[in-house]
Amino acid sequence: MNKKIILSLMFLFLLTTFANSVYSEEIQSEEVNIYFFWAHGCPHCQDEKDFLNTLNQKYDNLDIHGLEVTTSKENADLLKKTGKELNADVSGVPFTVVGEQYFSGWYNEETTGKAIEDAVNCVIENHCQDVVGELTTPISQSTHTQGGKAIPERLDLPIIGEVETKNLSLPVLTIIIAALDGFNPCAMWVLLFLISLLLGMQSKKRMWVFGTVFIATSAFVYFLFMSAWLNLFLFLGFVFWVRLAIGFVALGAGIYNIREYFTNPAGTCKVTGTQRRQKIFEKLKKIVQEKHVLLALLGLIVLAFAVNLVELICSAGLPAVYTQILTLTNLEGWQYYSYLLLYVFIFMLDDLFVFFVAMITLQAVGVTNKYGRISHIVGGIIMLIMGALLIFKPELLMFG
Repeated sequence: MNKKIILSLMFLFLLTTFANSVYSEEIQSEEVNIYFFWAHGCPHCQDEKDFLNTLNQKYDNLDIHGLEVTTSKENADLLKKTGKELNADVSGVPFTVVGEQYFSGWYNEETTGKAIEDAVNCVIENHCQDVVGELTTPISQSTHTQGGKAIPERLDLPIIGEVETKNLSLPVLTIIIAALDGFNPCAMWVLLFLISLLLGMQSKKRMWVFGTVFIATSAFVYFLFMSAWLNLFLFLGFVFWVRLAIGFVALGAGIYNIREYFTNPAGTCKVTGTQRRQKIFEKLKKIVQEKHVLLALLGLIVLAFAVNLVELICSAGLPAVYTQILTLTNLEGWQYYSYLLLYVFIFMLDDLFVFFVAMITLQAVGVTNKYGRISHIVGGIIMLIMGALLIFKPELLMFG
């Protein structure tokens, strides 16, 4: 009797174990769909892409649908339908749906990433409803990943064909825009007047110190200004209207610069009028003639800050557009600031050239108005192109 009971219990145990094993295998093999709504130029989307590629290598049964919403009306409509079905705000991306759960935005792998992985396991264990899958079958512009394949970073362009964004050169664009920005007519006149005052001094050491401090302060102000733009755009992430606003600013600045080429042949700065310049000249004279070197340097730094903040009104367009383009590229924090430093260095090259030549030859030199006019027409054309791309084809400005 005892043997029969023991054998029965053993058989029941083996049967239960086998059933659980089969059921577990069925669960593990169930396909899990992740619907990832994203947009070109969204740094947070790129961060989530990297995470999803890693997650895809961890689970064999994932099917990740990458749905780009700025170039595909179908995907944008699907996102709206999904938001309505889930009663969720879909005004921004990334927006991710796993089963019946959705995730708006991206913070990091430890928070948003863990929540997405938990949702995947929830679908595997509980056979959750596939909300997006029941709405429609997303095809247009979608990128599927399965079995560890990465989401591609390529653009399929009409006529041109397939282009890899990593082949586009952000350093070259940085140098071109910064060089055009440097020939702004508002960025040189104070330095030229300072040089004329320095050449009348007897102490060469004082000449070099005053000029260097002024240029270094000017560069620092510009770096701070561009850093502020950069951090604002990084904080906002991908917000559709911000990109559009900067695009329209670029178009407006481009039209203005081209108009200046034809209507302002002298290439003069219209922001700083004659009276304002005269006041700055008088302050500059007092500072340079100050006997106490430390007081003179302090006054020069304060004046450089004030003057450069006024000058930024003339050249706010190019730095704003450039920093917006910079945020479209997924970079490490230090890389963003490295590009800003490169930009400021190129921007200050003409000032450095004029200053060093004047100090070595003891003769005041300057950049002629011809170069200012050329920068207006070339810069205007580039601004028009950048503005149009930001509005209609932001993916072409996403480097690497």
